[in-house]
Amino acid sequence: MLENMWKPIIEIAILWFIIYEIMLFFEGTRAIQVLRGIVILLFAFFLFQRLNFTILDWLFMKLFAISVIAILIIFQPEIRQGLARLGQHHIFSLALQEEELEEMLEKITKAAEGLCKEKNGALIVIQKYDPLTTYIENGVLIDAQVSSELIQTIFTPNNLLHDGGIIIQNGRIASAGSLFPLSQNQDLSRVFGTRHRAALGLTEETDAIVIIVSEERNDMSLVYRGRLYKDLSREELISKTKEFIKLKDV
Repeated sequence: MLENMWKPIIEIAILWFIIYEIMLFFEGTRAIQVLRGIVILLFAFFLFQRLNFTILDWLFMKLFAISVIAILIIFQPEIRQGLARLGQHHIFSLALQEEELEEMLEKITKAAEGLCKEKNGALIVIQKYDPLTTYIENGVLIDAQVSSELIQTIFTPNNLLHDGGIIIQNGRIASAGSLFPLSQNQDLSRVFGTRHRAALGLTEETDAIVIIVSEERNDMSLVYRGRLYKDLSREELISKTKEFIKLKDV
Protein backbone atom coordinates (compact mmCIF):
# COMPACT_ATOMS: atom_id res chain seq x y z
CA MET A 1 0.00 0.00 0.00
CA LEU A 2 2.77 2.41 0.99
CA GLU A 3 4.74 1.47 -2.12
CA ASN A 4 1.75 2.30 -4.32
CA MET A 5 1.50 5.75 -2.69
CA TRP A 6 5.17 6.63 -3.20
CA LYS A 7 5.39 5.47 -6.80
CA PRO A 8 3.23 8.31 -8.31
CA ILE A 9 5.12 10.88 -6.21
CA ILE A 10 8.49 9.65 -7.49
CA GLU A 11 7.19 9.62 -11.07
CA ILE A 12 5.90 13.20 -10.76
CA ALA A 13 9.23 14.35 -9.26
CA ILE A 14 11.18 12.75 -12.13
CA LEU A 15 8.81 14.31 -14.66
CA TRP A 16 9.20 17.77 -13.11
CA PHE A 17 13.00 17.41 -13.18
CA ILE A 18 12.99 16.40 -16.86
CA ILE A 19 10.68 19.28 -17.81
CA TYR A 20 12.81 21.76 -15.83
CA GLU A 21 16.02 20.62 -17.55
CA ILE A 22 14.37 20.86 -20.98
CA MET A 23 13.19 24.41 -20.22
CA LEU A 24 16.73 25.40 -19.16
CA PHE A 25 18.11 23.78 -22.31
CA PHE A 26 15.97 25.98 -24.59
CA GLU A 27 15.90 29.12 -22.40
CA GLY A 28 16.65 32.22 -24.46
CA THR A 29 15.61 30.68 -27.79
CA ARG A 30 12.40 31.03 -29.79
CA ALA A 31 11.54 27.39 -28.97
CA ILE A 32 10.86 28.17 -25.32
CA GLN A 33 7.34 29.52 -25.94
CA VAL A 34 6.37 26.40 -27.89
CA LEU A 35 7.78 24.16 -25.16
CA ARG A 36 5.72 25.93 -22.52
CA GLY A 37 2.62 25.18 -24.57
CA ILE A 38 3.65 21.54 -24.89
CA VAL A 39 4.06 21.30 -21.09
CA ILE A 40 0.45 22.46 -20.70
CA LEU A 41 -0.70 19.86 -23.24
CA LEU A 42 1.31 17.21 -21.38
CA PHE A 43 -0.53 17.89 -18.13
CA ALA A 44 -3.83 17.87 -19.98
CA PHE A 45 -2.87 14.49 -21.46
CA PHE A 46 -2.26 12.97 -18.00
CA LEU A 47 -5.48 14.50 -16.70
CA PHE A 48 -7.51 12.93 -19.52
CA GLN A 49 -5.87 9.58 -18.78
CA ARG A 50 -6.82 9.78 -15.11
CA LEU A 51 -10.39 10.71 -15.99
CA ASN A 52 -10.59 7.92 -18.60
CA PHE A 53 -11.53 10.25 -21.45
CA THR A 54 -10.82 7.67 -24.15
CA ILE A 55 -11.29 9.83 -27.25
CA LEU A 56 -9.31 12.80 -25.91
CA ASP A 57 -6.63 10.43 -24.62
CA TRP A 58 -6.23 8.87 -28.08
CA LEU A 59 -6.25 12.29 -29.78
CA PHE A 60 -3.55 13.73 -27.51
CA MET A 61 -1.39 10.61 -27.90
CA LYS A 62 -1.38 11.11 -31.70
CA LEU A 63 -0.77 14.85 -31.24
CA PHE A 64 2.32 14.24 -29.11
CA ALA A 65 3.76 11.82 -31.64
CA ILE A 66 3.45 14.48 -34.37
CA SER A 67 4.78 17.20 -32.04
CA VAL A 68 8.05 15.35 -31.39
CA ILE A 69 8.76 15.09 -35.13
CA ALA A 70 7.74 18.72 -35.71
CA ILE A 71 10.04 19.98 -32.93
CA LEU A 72 13.03 18.07 -34.31
CA ILE A 73 12.48 19.58 -37.77
CA ILE A 74 11.41 23.14 -36.95
CA PHE A 75 13.81 23.76 -34.08
CA GLN A 76 16.87 21.94 -35.41
CA PRO A 77 19.11 25.08 -35.11
CA GLU A 78 18.06 25.65 -31.47
CA ILE A 79 18.67 22.00 -30.59
CA ARG A 80 22.11 22.11 -32.20
CA GLN A 81 22.99 25.35 -30.41
CA GLY A 82 21.70 23.99 -27.11
CA LEU A 83 23.84 20.87 -27.40
CA ALA A 84 26.87 23.01 -28.25
CA ARG A 85 26.25 25.16 -25.15
CA LEU A 86 26.12 22.12 -22.87
CA GLY A 87 29.86 21.69 -23.16
CA GLN A 88 30.41 25.34 -22.28
CA HIS A 89 27.94 25.42 -19.38
CA HIS A 90 29.32 25.80 -15.86
CA ILE A 91 27.05 24.46 -13.13
CA PHE A 92 28.61 26.74 -10.53
CA SER A 93 29.03 30.26 -11.94
CA LEU A 94 30.36 32.87 -9.53
CA ALA A 95 29.12 36.44 -9.56
CA LEU A 96 31.62 39.23 -10.14
CA GLN A 97 33.49 40.26 -7.03
CA GLU A 98 33.25 43.88 -5.89
CA GLU A 99 36.68 44.78 -7.25
CA GLU A 100 35.97 43.11 -10.60
CA LEU A 101 32.64 44.93 -10.86
CA GLU A 102 34.28 48.27 -10.07
CA GLU A 103 36.99 47.65 -12.67
CA MET A 104 34.47 46.63 -15.33
CA LEU A 105 32.28 49.69 -14.73
CA GLU A 106 35.32 51.98 -14.81
CA LYS A 107 36.31 50.60 -18.22
CA ILE A 108 32.75 50.88 -19.59
CA THR A 109 32.36 54.45 -18.32
CA LYS A 110 35.78 55.46 -19.65
CA ALA A 111 34.74 54.12 -23.07
CA ALA A 112 31.38 55.93 -22.90
CA GLU A 113 33.12 59.22 -22.05
CA GLY A 114 35.58 58.76 -24.90
CA LEU A 115 32.77 58.05 -27.35
CA CYS A 116 30.93 61.15 -26.10
CA LYS A 117 33.96 63.34 -26.77
CA GLU A 118 34.29 61.92 -30.27
CA LYS A 119 30.51 62.30 -30.78
CA ASN A 120 30.10 58.60 -31.57
CA GLY A 121 26.96 56.72 -30.52
CA ALA A 122 26.95 53.42 -28.64
CA LEU A 123 24.64 50.85 -27.08
CA ILE A 124 26.19 48.82 -24.25
CA VAL A 125 24.07 46.05 -22.71
CA ILE A 126 24.91 44.35 -19.41
CA GLN A 127 23.15 41.02 -18.88
CA LYS A 128 21.72 40.48 -15.43
CA TYR A 129 19.56 37.38 -14.71
CA ASP A 130 17.39 37.06 -17.81
CA PRO A 131 19.25 35.23 -20.62
CA LEU A 132 20.09 37.22 -23.74
CA THR A 133 21.12 34.20 -25.84
CA THR A 134 18.90 35.11 -28.79
CA TYR A 135 20.38 38.61 -29.03
CA ILE A 136 23.95 37.40 -28.57
CA GLU A 137 23.52 34.90 -31.39
CA ASN A 138 22.06 37.45 -33.82
CA GLY A 139 25.25 39.51 -33.49
CA VAL A 140 28.91 38.64 -33.98
CA LEU A 141 30.28 36.42 -31.20
CA ILE A 142 33.39 37.92 -29.58
CA ASP A 143 34.00 36.55 -26.05
CA ALA A 144 36.63 39.13 -25.09
CA GLN A 145 37.67 40.89 -21.91
CA VAL A 146 36.00 44.23 -21.29
CA SER A 147 38.31 47.10 -22.20
CA SER A 148 37.59 50.75 -22.94
CA GLU A 149 39.79 50.58 -26.05
CA LEU A 150 37.89 47.64 -27.52
CA ILE A 151 34.49 49.22 -26.84
CA GLN A 152 35.54 52.49 -28.47
CA THR A 153 36.99 50.62 -31.44
CA ILE A 154 33.75 48.68 -31.95
CA PHE A 155 31.67 51.87 -32.02
CA THR A 156 34.00 53.81 -34.30
CA PRO A 157 32.07 54.97 -37.41
CA ASN A 158 32.61 52.86 -40.54
CA ASN A 159 33.50 49.87 -38.34
CA LEU A 160 31.46 46.87 -39.53
CA LEU A 161 30.31 46.18 -35.94
CA HIS A 162 29.34 49.71 -34.86
CA ASP A 163 25.65 49.25 -35.74
CA GLY A 164 23.61 47.52 -33.06
CA GLY A 165 24.98 47.01 -29.56
CA ILE A 166 27.45 45.00 -27.55
CA ILE A 167 26.36 42.55 -24.84
CA ILE A 168 28.44 42.05 -21.70
CA GLN A 169 27.80 38.66 -20.09
CA ASN A 170 29.56 37.39 -16.95
CA GLY A 171 32.06 40.24 -17.11
CA ARG A 172 33.07 39.63 -20.76
CA ILE A 173 31.98 41.11 -24.08
CA ALA A 174 29.93 38.26 -25.55
CA SER A 175 28.87 39.85 -28.83
CA ALA A 176 28.85 43.02 -30.95
CA GLY A 177 26.46 44.22 -33.62
CA SER A 178 23.52 42.66 -31.77
CA LEU A 179 20.03 43.90 -32.65
CA PHE A 180 17.25 44.46 -30.12
CA PRO A 181 13.45 44.89 -30.29
CA LEU A 182 12.27 48.49 -30.59
CA SER A 183 9.93 49.88 -27.96
CA GLN A 184 6.39 50.55 -29.14
CA ASN A 185 5.88 53.21 -26.45
CA GLN A 186 4.00 56.02 -28.18
CA ASP A 187 4.77 58.45 -25.35
CA LEU A 188 8.50 58.43 -26.09
CA SER A 189 9.64 61.80 -27.45
CA ARG A 190 10.62 61.96 -31.12
CA VAL A 191 13.88 63.51 -29.94
CA PHE A 192 15.07 60.01 -29.09
CA GLY A 193 16.22 57.82 -31.96
CA THR A 194 16.59 54.13 -32.72
CA ARG A 195 19.20 53.47 -30.01
CA HIS A 196 16.92 54.74 -27.25
CA ARG A 197 13.96 52.77 -28.62
CA ALA A 198 16.09 49.62 -28.83
CA ALA A 199 17.32 50.10 -25.25
CA LEU A 200 13.78 50.63 -23.98
CA GLY A 201 12.48 47.68 -26.01
CA LEU A 202 15.08 45.30 -24.56
CA THR A 203 14.59 46.47 -20.97
CA GLU A 204 10.81 46.16 -21.29
CA GLU A 205 11.27 42.43 -22.01
CA THR A 206 14.31 41.60 -19.83
CA ASP A 207 16.16 42.83 -16.73
CA ALA A 208 19.19 43.89 -18.80
CA ILE A 209 20.91 47.19 -18.01
CA VAL A 210 21.59 49.36 -21.07
CA ILE A 211 24.00 52.29 -21.36
CA ILE A 212 23.39 54.66 -24.27
CA VAL A 213 25.86 57.14 -25.72
CA SER A 214 24.00 59.58 -27.96
CA GLU A 215 25.92 61.06 -30.87
CA GLU A 216 23.17 63.67 -31.46
CA ARG A 217 22.69 64.75 -27.84
CA ASN A 218 26.33 64.07 -26.90
CA ASP A 219 25.39 62.60 -23.50
CA MET A 220 25.27 59.32 -21.56
CA SER A 221 22.00 57.69 -20.48
CA LEU A 222 20.97 54.53 -18.65
CA VAL A 223 17.88 52.37 -19.17
CA TYR A 224 16.56 49.77 -16.75
CA ARG A 225 13.14 48.09 -16.63
CA GLY A 226 11.81 50.43 -19.30
CA ARG A 227 12.84 53.59 -17.43
CA LEU A 228 15.24 56.09 -18.99
CA TYR A 229 17.78 58.05 -16.90
CA LYS A 230 19.07 60.87 -19.10
CA ASP A 231 22.20 62.99 -19.24
CA LEU A 232 24.20 61.27 -16.48
CA SER A 233 27.63 62.27 -15.25
CA ARG A 234 30.44 59.74 -14.94
CA GLU A 235 29.79 59.25 -11.21
CA GLU A 236 26.01 58.97 -11.69
CA LEU A 237 26.43 56.41 -14.46
CA ILE A 238 28.69 54.19 -12.34
CA SER A 239 26.51 54.56 -9.25
CA LYS A 240 23.22 53.81 -11.04
CA THR A 241 24.65 50.86 -12.98
CA LYS A 242 26.09 49.31 -9.83
CA GLU A 243 22.80 49.86 -8.01
CA PHE A 244 20.78 48.06 -10.68
CA ILE A 245 23.29 45.21 -11.01
CA LYS A 246 23.02 44.49 -7.28
CA LEU A 247 19.26 45.02 -7.16
CA LYS A 248 17.41 41.72 -6.74
CA ASP A 249 14.12 41.87 -8.61
CA VAL A 250 11.11 40.26 -7.03
